[in-house]
This record gives sequence, C-alpha cells and structure tokens, in this order.
Amino acid sequence: MKSILIVEDDITYGIMLKTWLTKKGYQIYAASSVARARKVIETEAIDLILSDLRLPDHDGIDILRWLIKHERMIPLIIMTGYADIQSAVQAMKLGACDYVPKPINPDELLKKIEDALKKKDATDVTSDPKHQPETNRASSTLLSDFLEGESDTAKQLYNYVRLVAPTTMSVLINGASGTGKEYVAHRIHQLSKRADKPFIAIDCGAIPKELAASEFFGHVKGAFTGALNDKTGAFVEANGGTVFLDEIGNLSYEIQIQLLRALQERKIRPIGSNKEIQVDVRLISATNEDLEQQIGKRTFREDLYHRINEFTLSMPLLRDRKEDILLFANFFLDKANQEMGKHIVGFNEQACQAMEAYHWPGNLRQMKNIIRRATLLSTGNLITINELTDLQNTSVTPTIGMPLRDEATEKRHIIEALRQTGNNKSRAAQLLNIDRKTLYNKLKLYNISDAL
Repeated sequence: MKSILIVEDDITYGIMLKTWLTKKGYQIYAASSVARARKVIETEAIDLILSDLRLPDHDGIDILRWLIKHERMIPLIIMTGYADIQSAVQAMKLGACDYVPKPINPDELLKKIEDALKKKDATDVTSDPKHQPETNRASSTLLSDFLEGESDTAKQLYNYVRLVAPTTMSVLINGASGTGKEYVAHRIHQLSKRADKPFIAIDCGAIPKELAASEFFGHVKGAFTGALNDKTGAFVEANGGTVFLDEIGNLSYEIQIQLLRALQERKIRPIGSNKEIQVDVRLISATNEDLEQQIGKRTFREDLYHRINEFTLSMPLLRDRKEDILLFANFFLDKANQEMGKHIVGFNEQACQAMEAYHWPGNLRQMKNIIRRATLLSTGNLITINELTDLQNTSVTPTIGMPLRDEATEKRHIIEALRQTGNNKSRAAQLLNIDRKTLYNKLKLYNISDAL
C-alpha cells in the first residue's frame, strides 16, 4: 500500500482529504505544519507528499527545499489557490513534481498522484517496502491505528516523547484509563535505538499474583504444580528491547522486590532454575494510580518508584484537549467505516456540539466505542445525536447557524460564498454566518467538489 503525507493546516479539510484518499487505497499520514511534516518524513516510509502552499510556520516550498537538502527523493504535489499560481510555478522549478489548484478536482488530483507514484516506482527501488528500515514498517502499522492530535497539550506530550525516546531512561506514564498510555509506550520504543528489538507488553492488573514472577522471569519444567514445560519470561523475550508494564501499581510487594533486583543487576533467574540470565531491557511503566500515595501506605516500594521514574509523562484527559475531540471523532469514524463497510461522511452540527461539550469519563477508549456503535446504527450520510445515545443528555450552548432553507437554495448560497472568498473556507463560513465545521459538513452533504 502506497503512503501519502498530507500537509494541511485546515484540520477538517485535511481529514476530508484523508478519508477520500484512504477509500482510494492509500495509507495516509497527516501534518499541520512544516515542522511536523519533517518529523513524519524522518520516522515514516512516505511515498508521496501532498502539501498546501500556505502553512502556519513556513510554506510547501520549504518542505521541498528540505527534501532536496537531505537528499530524500519523495515526489511532492503542491495544493494552491489561483492567486498563488506563480508560487506553484516556482515550486515546479525547484523540483515539485506537480501542482493542483484549489478548488480541487478529485479526478485530476487522483491522476496526478498516480502519475507521480508511477514515476517514483520507475526510478526509485527504495519504494519497495523490503528496502525500508524495519522501524519504519513497524511504526507505520501502529500509527495507522492511532492519532496523536493537534492541540497544544498533545504537541507538548509528543515533543517529550521524542526527547526521551533516544535515551536509556526508564519512563513512567501517568494517566487515566483510555488515554492512550500503551500507544505512547510503543512510540517511545519505535523512536529509540532499540526499535529493531522486541517490545513486550504486560498488563500487571490481569496477572494472578502467584503467576507474576513466572510471567516476568519464566520458569523451568516442574518448578511448581502446572509447570509442564519451560517458559521464557518477558525479560528474556524482550532482551535488547523494551518491556512495558501497564498498571504497575497492581504488583504485589514481593514481586516489586524481584523486579527491582532484576532492574538493578540486569539479571533474572527463572523459577526453579539455578542459572542466572543476563538481560538488557528498557523499562516503560504506566499507571492510573497515585504511586506516591501508595508509597505512603507502604503498598509500593519507594526505591522501585525512583528506579522506574527517571522520566515522567502525564497523559491528558480527552475533555482537556478540546481541539482534538472532533479530530479523534472523525478518525474513529474512518476506522468504523472501514470495519463495517459503510460510507458515513461525518457528524451533524448538534452531534459535534454534544461531543465537544461531553465530559468523556472513559476518554479515547470510550469515544471509539461510542463512534463504532453510532456508525452501526446510522442510516444517513451524517451521524446525529440520535445515534450518540450516551451523549443525548449533554447540555450544549446553542450556536447561530445558517437558517434552514430548501437544499437547492442552501447549496447555491454556499457555492456563491466560496466564489466570493476565493474558496477560503473560514471567510466563507463567516459570510454564511455559520461555523467552519458546519460548512464542511454541508460541503460533504451536498457533494460540492471544492471539498471533494
């Protein structure tokens, strides 16, 4: 599957592009700035870049210059308004493979993408996945199942992830259930020097107390009743790589002592064995509990706490990252559409307002389940509050919107507003006296080509 990086600061428009191109069979990554685009290019196997010309920090031409400087032969297609055609011509002179004017014609864009990828295949053997680094392929698989977000909180979190990943420091991830702690652990491993070694995850809350030592360190046949064969523990299995202990606060005091010894001495002894095995693992732990409070109650060892907590990451609650709520909702909708073979294009305005106002006690995990259920129940083009049953009692602040008219009139007014503003969605929404989310949903609903 070919991969495309969309660089677009208009998040909703970017989501629509992503949804459309995903349906066409492409693996899609997204970035909202030149700086974030560079990070994606450095860590992922990208076959083609589709970039807006005007971006918050620089412009698409800067991405092109950066690619040339670092000798990365990735074809780049510039998206631009008619007023910036001259800049697009400049980009072509610098090496952009093509440009496409806004409003975008879907068939024209698809043909340009296909042509660019054919040329790349003909001249660049590294487009074959077997030539890509192992870390890129593993990373691509995981990132396709998660979204980092665009809020300031999310950007700060993943900036810390990128800082700590290349080090040898043990990391403790604090956060409520459903906030994405295991994804962060995976991401640290993928960006570390151990990325080509195993990543072994253990849910400490799901291991019976009497089997914890065996899970961690293994056992030999006959070591205890039921030990019918030798077992390799997580620390040996992950040797050279990373062990992720989720909900580490659930470990018994006895296992904490054994874990501390293994971390300090870098040796483990399987149950029933006289032989010590040298191990080299990086530990990443996660908890939704207050471990310092547990230390006070003497249910968690202070020395182990300091050993696993060389660097702390705090996961934000979904309700505290408002800018990401609709981003994640559309992401989970895309996943649910793929899973169920449906083609729902988005959410109506009331549903959007309810999702932004809801407190999301179960965080991302709860949202994913709610969106999947709503996708299953929905029979129209848009998910409404009727399908979001958990959110129906959510109190929302009404917004001034476009008055209801017949569809033909409403569609005509939208097209006229886009024409008058040179296809500037934000200004068109202001002209229509609606918010931008409503405008994008209307573009989808009426199949206006500006929004694909």
